[in-house]
Amino acid sequence: MLMRNTQRMQKLSTESITTTVYALALSVVLTGCSDDKSQQQATPPPAVSVYNVNTQEVGNYREFVARTEAFQEVKIRARVEGELIERHFDEGSSVEKDQLLLRIDPSEYRSTVTEVEADLKSRIAAASAAERDLKRGKDVASQGFISQSDLDKLTTNFEQATAAVKAAEAELEKAKLNLSYTEIKAPFSGRIGKVNYDVGNIVGPSSNELAELTDVNPIYVSFQVEEADYISYRQQHQTPSGRDPRDVPIDLTLRLPNNSTFPAKGVLDFADTKINRNTGTVELRASFDNPDGIVMPGLFVTLIVESTNKKELALIPQVAVQENQQGKFVLVVGDDNKVAMRIVELGRRINAMWVVESGLEAGEKVIIEGLQKVRQGAEVKAVEKKVDATTGTISNKANS
Repeated sequence: MLMRNTQRMQKLSTESITTTVYALALSVVLTGCSDDKSQQQATPPPAVSVYNVNTQEVGNYREFVARTEAFQEVKIRARVEGELIERHFDEGSSVEKDQLLLRIDPSEYRSTVTEVEADLKSRIAAASAAERDLKRGKDVASQGFISQSDLDKLTTNFEQATAAVKAAEAELEKAKLNLSYTEIKAPFSGRIGKVNYDVGNIVGPSSNELAELTDVNPIYVSFQVEEADYISYRQQHQTPSGRDPRDVPIDLTLRLPNNSTFPAKGVLDFADTKINRNTGTVELRASFDNPDGIVMPGLFVTLIVESTNKKELALIPQVAVQENQQGKFVLVVGDDNKVAMRIVELGRRINAMWVVESGLEAGEKVIIEGLQKVRQGAEVKAVEKKVDATTGTISNKANS
């Protein structure tokens, strides 16, 4: 009996301990869940960088692949034969108009000038003697001392002597001209390239060019427009064929091969008078001021033609744009700090910015950093930042 009571008490004690352990475990679990929920509610919203959307006047535009050309270009050649004895410039340097570039040995041509000058003096003297003889002949012919035949001979001698003087004068002019050709001067200001003949070489009219001189201010940019587009434009604007191309109301911008934008604006300089039969295009040419010579001839560039009739459109950084099956979109932070998705229609790209033709308005805030941390409808902390419109660099300084 005593043994039964002892066993019963041990069983009750074991059940009591088990019940207590379960109660403690449940208490720990419930306490942990409560702490997690409290901690989750206390987590602050993620911070994202936003860009305050601005607007800019933008017109209809089109881009053309174009090629740069020199304003003036000349291949310098020798016009007389002789030894090249002097060079007065550095290859690749700038030279001024009428600057002496090269000199050919002038000794032979100076001698020719001296010789022709002496011959001219002799012929002038002979012409003077013939003139005096003719005068005397006319005086005595009136008195019947010489025949008409002799008088005719005196007249012929005088005319031949006069013609010989003119021939000698022409020879002297030619000799002096050849002497001047021994000094090769720059026909205009520009940059001169590599010299193909060193001092000591014999050069002449049959030689290759000595060097090439190029003037790149302004710089020409040639491009082609399809015949249908050209005719449509002429019909729309009723452009008369004799109209100065520079009067066409467009803005011309040049994008260089390194994707930088050339600072100077261009003007339409030339439009061809006919359509190219092989390509079905008409050639046009623009002119850009290029005082520093940054744009060189022979570059492939992008010519941006923009209408002068413009409207205010929003611009956003390229980094803000994403794409899904619906199209291109951006994430916008509203006044309630909630994220919303906006489908946008993009137009042209201007350096690091996209033109937004629809879907956004000025003053709205688009997310540019932290896109991977948010989703539509989430609450965020917006930190306004600035974006360099040319390079796309993001800085911490807020937009003003």
